[in-house]
Amino acid sequence: MPEPFALVVVAALGLAVGSFLNVCIYRLPRRESLAFPASHCTACGRSLRWYENVPVLAYVILRGRCRTCGARISLVYPLIELAAGVLAMLWYGQFGLSILFASRLLFAFALLVLFTIDLQQRILPNVITLPGVLVGFAFSLFGPPGWLDSLIGVLVGGLGLFLIAELYYRIRGEEGMGMGDVKMLAMIGAFLGWKLMLLTLVLSSLVGALVGVGMLALRKGDLKYALPFGTFLALGALVASLIGDPIVNWYLSFY
Repeated sequence: MPEPFALVVVAALGLAVGSFLNVCIYRLPRRESLAFPASHCTACGRSLRWYENVPVLAYVILRGRCRTCGARISLVYPLIELAAGVLAMLWYGQFGLSILFASRLLFAFALLVLFTIDLQQRILPNVITLPGVLVGFAFSLFGPPGWLDSLIGVLVGGLGLFLIAELYYRIRGEEGMGMGDVKMLAMIGAFLGWKLMLLTLVLSSLVGALVGVGMLALRKGDLKYALPFGTFLALGALVASLIGDPIVNWYLSFY
């Protein structure tokens, strides 16, 4: 396919997947089925027509409100759809049609769901992170980072963060990090390998620290305010997934 046409197709598929990701974001924390009932207004319960599920465009045409009851539709829905479309184009541009493209894009979609759920609900569903470890390792049998780097990433990511969390609990007598973060970092290690997993940890810690300092400066929280670390892990992992290898190579060039 000509490159511009291929990008349009990939973007359209990303938008469509984004619509499904919205279903995951809404229903997984509520332990609801992803298949039943069909898409419906969360206010009045009316089932949506097919044209009301067209990504982004339906939100614009409906002016952000339910056609029946007039309830406001969250802006999160079109933003997630747009984000999925953009991710699909960026990942295609970086990796082309390859096993690495399939692996990293699936990983990016999972991160988008985890990012949003953790930001909204402060939870990281096991139904994504635990199967994600297995899927990431399975992909590593056929492409980068390779099964050994993937396995080390799982062990170092999951076990390492668990030990840090346990040490913090022993010293302070309170939980500083949830087990959801531990499982998520193990999933990141499975998909990206141990090097990019460590880069993710550095990037997410840096962003988390900056946000924490900003909140203190604005007096929006105190030193014990619980930041959603999974959200920062998702951001760091997205960067590492897309351009992590050049960053690591640049760093190693100094040695």
